[in-house]
Amino acid sequence: MLALNVNGRNVSAEVEPRTHLADFVREAQNLTGTHLGCEHGVCGACTILVDGVPVRSCITYAVSCGGAKVTTIEGLDEDEIAKELRAAFAREHALQCGFCTPGMLISARDLVLRAQSPSEQDIRVAMSGNLCRCTGYVGIIDAIRSVIADRRARGITAIPGAGRSALGPAGSGHGHHAVARDATVRTVSAAAARGEAQDTLAAGKVAGNFTPQASFDQSFVVHHPIDDVWSFFADVPAVAACLPGASITGDANAPTVAGKMRIKVGPIAAEFHGMAEIERDPESRSGTIRGSGQDRRSSSATQGIIRYRLLSVDLQSTRVELNVGYRLTGTLAQFSRSDLVQDIASRLIALFAQNLEARLARPEQPLRPAAELKAVPLLFSALMKWTGARLTRLFTKGERH
Repeated sequence: MLALNVNGRNVSAEVEPRTHLADFVREAQNLTGTHLGCEHGVCGACTILVDGVPVRSCITYAVSCGGAKVTTIEGLDEDEIAKELRAAFAREHALQCGFCTPGMLISARDLVLRAQSPSEQDIRVAMSGNLCRCTGYVGIIDAIRSVIADRRARGITAIPGAGRSALGPAGSGHGHHAVARDATVRTVSAAAARGEAQDTLAAGKVAGNFTPQASFDQSFVVHHPIDDVWSFFADVPAVAACLPGASITGDANAPTVAGKMRIKVGPIAAEFHGMAEIERDPESRSGTIRGSGQDRRSSSATQGIIRYRLLSVDLQSTRVELNVGYRLTGTLAQFSRSDLVQDIASRLIALFAQNLEARLARPEQPLRPAAELKAVPLLFSALMKWTGARLTRLFTKGERH
């Protein structure tokens, strides 16, 4: 959870540690005056203020600013210096396309605050971190010089260092140290989670209670009587053979069942070895599968719980209702964004349902494990679906306005 003050308003939100401050203010706060150009901290288009200090928001992690005061170009609407700079930029023709202008104004405002009587060369050096591909900078330099000269003529003197008494990371007086400690806790927690998975696997048991990182519900219908489906679910090797990439590696009748699951995501091929505990309740035709596993190559670990229930649709059809919760740590956690994982999991379950249907129709066929899941086309499809949803939201919002 990140809590900070944005343009005078206290906000809090849950963010991923890798989220940049620019993405946070644009995506989570809808403050799109902050522009993204190079996304390498070079062009200056994304410049905003953190505790009064200009920062490159495209290379500043949002979590490093916890508790800080963040000001974007929208927060300077009523600022005296920003008003004078906007008027001067218009008068001196200091903008054309305007893409660099928000960051340019914020950097210029900082210079107006701290420079008593800079020369043209001083201004050029001070503004060299903000790039413009349109104007040739002449109008920008003239606008800044005119604002500084006018303010000094009115008796408004410069503030040495713009009021800053020490160098250091922006936000260091608020979120930096606290986040550093919190980051250590998160790192230790992630390592502990991987160690916990390793310990439980070594002991031949399944991890107990855990908090799912995400969960979702799904259901499908197979065209077979509920008694047949329930009996089939008791055959662990047969069920595993219907799940792409899964197989049983130990005694299927043991209290905890050893198995593995292989999945390929682009160039990454992961093979999770783990244990699962299976509970079944004949009265309610429901069951629970708790499992944990580890891919040693990527040092990734996962824990999950699947709750299922069978419901009779009619004499020849059965609905299978699922609730899935999971937690993923390590290198592969970069693929754990819930909407992408949920879409891929939905397709995985759809393949399982097809294989289950075929197996129930031909029980005499020898068991053959389903092919491993190659998630590249699924991942591409999920990304396209996510992009389509974002575009739909964007155009719908535009119509409302």
